[in-house]
Amino acid sequence: MNAPPLSRKRKVDVERRAEIGRERRARTRARILAVTFDIFGRENGLYCRVEEVCAAAGITRQTFYNHFTGMEDLREALTWEVSHDFLVAVTASIDAMPDAARRTAAAVRYYLERGRVDPRWAWSIVNLSANGVVFGAETFAQARRTIAEGIEAGLFTVSDDRIGRDIVMGATLSALFTQLREATPDDYPRQVAGAVLAALGCDASRCAAVAALALPHL
Repeated sequence: MNAPPLSRKRKVDVERRAEIGRERRARTRARILAVTFDIFGRENGLYCRVEEVCAAAGITRQTFYNHFTGMEDLREALTWEVSHDFLVAVTASIDAMPDAARRTAAAVRYYLERGRVDPRWAWSIVNLSANGVVFGAETFAQARRTIAEGIEAGLFTVSDDRIGRDIVMGATLSALFTQLREATPDDYPRQVAGAVLAALGCDASRCAAVAALALPHL
C-alpha cells in the first residue's frame, strides 16, 4: 500500500497541532474562570486582583492576558458563566406563568432561594454586581422587559420600566446580601417578593397571595 503523500501528512499534523492548541487554550480559560469563581465566591472576593487569579490558576500574567484584557473583561465573562444557565432555567419556568406579577415574584424567589442553598454563588453575584451590571446584563435586561409587560397590562403602576427594574434588582441584590450576613426566616424570599410587588404598584390585595404561590422546580 502506498504511503499518503507527505504534503497530506503535514496538513494533518498541522491541523492536529492547532486542535491541541485550541483544547489547551479552552482548558486554561476554564481554569481561570473556575478559580476566579472561587475567589469571588468569598466574602472579600470583591477585591480580587490579576495577581491573585494568576497564583490560584498557576499561570503567568502573560498567559492571563492571552485570555482576558483585564479584570473587567474577566468579570464580564464570569458573570455570564455564573448567571446565564440559571437565567435560562428561571425564564423557562416563569414563561408559562400567566402575568408579569407572577413572573416577577417567582423570579425574585428563585434567585433568593438559590442564594440560601448556595452561598458561594450568592457571594459571587454580590461581588460581581458591585463592579458591573447587577446580576449580569442578560438578567438586567430580562427584568426590564418583564416590568414593561406588567406596566402595559396595568398590573404595575410604577411610572417607568427602568424604575421598576431597579426596584426588582436592587431589592433582590440587597436581600441576597442580607441572607448571607444575617439570620432570616425561611419565608424571607416570599416576603421580599411580596414587598417588591407592592413597590411596583401591584394591587395590595394580591401581593402576598401572588408571592406565596407554589414555585415549580427548576
